[in-house]
Amino acid sequence: MTKEEYKIQFKKELDGFAEKLQSYVATETGEWSVKGFIDVYKNIYTISSDTKIVSKILEIHIFPQIIRFAEEIGYNIILAEQQNYYPDLTFVNRSNENIKFAVDLKTTYRKKSGIASFTLGSHGAYFKERDKQKNIQYPYNQYAGHYCLGIIYTRVETSEREIKNFSELKSITSVIKDFDFFAAEKWKIASDKQGSGNTANIGCTLNFEDLKNENGIFSRLGEEWFDEYWMNFGTATMLKDGKTVKVTNLKNFLEFKNRRDLLSKISKKRLI
Repeated sequence: MTKEEYKIQFKKELDGFAEKLQSYVATETGEWSVKGFIDVYKNIYTISSDTKIVSKILEIHIFPQIIRFAEEIGYNIILAEQQNYYPDLTFVNRSNENIKFAVDLKTTYRKKSGIASFTLGSHGAYFKERDKQKNIQYPYNQYAGHYCLGIIYTRVETSEREIKNFSELKSITSVIKDFDFFAAEKWKIASDKQGSGNTANIGCTLNFEDLKNENGIFSRLGEEWFDEYWMNFGTATMLKDGKTVKVTNLKNFLEFKNRRDLLSKISKKRLI
């Protein structure tokens, strides 16, 4: 098989896996099946809807399924050695160890307008120096593809944290509900804006349909333009209206590269 054939096959399998996760994490009514923590005395400690707490528990919750999925499709999983390493999961093909896929787990919640933003990894050292191994499990250029396995949910307003007896389990309100899952190649859902403050992180599109359909701003231009744009983000400069400005949006970047002919290929943002 060629690398491209491996990519097509892996994405198909990842899509199928994302579709199955709904029945694993949610009850028939759409609530999260996790209600809290239990101790040896059968006391249940309810949890907060804080995004960091929810994200970590969701990762723990689905991890056994990820392990099973990897085994079924013939891959080993290598976890990030350190907290700030990319990616969360490295899938290594058992028959051909040269075939590796990077998969990041991303969770976010719905807002009145779209979803809360999340990031798609750094555009710093390992992204630019693709044969180096700084803050990344393997050099970037050793991965055949870079993917996001995403979970979107609705937060539920609950009362203060409580301690419940096991007999009260069914009466506990889940802190999140109504899950949507998607699998997407990172460059296809990326935006041309940073995802978090001053850190060198790539932002993403904030519309679920665009995430699910891999319809980000670069999706019609191609991965090479995504790579070049983010390698030069904030460092390339151009003259605009007689002033020197840093290139921090895709339209300006294409003009900077003298490729106005490609402006029509910038995917339009869907109304949220």
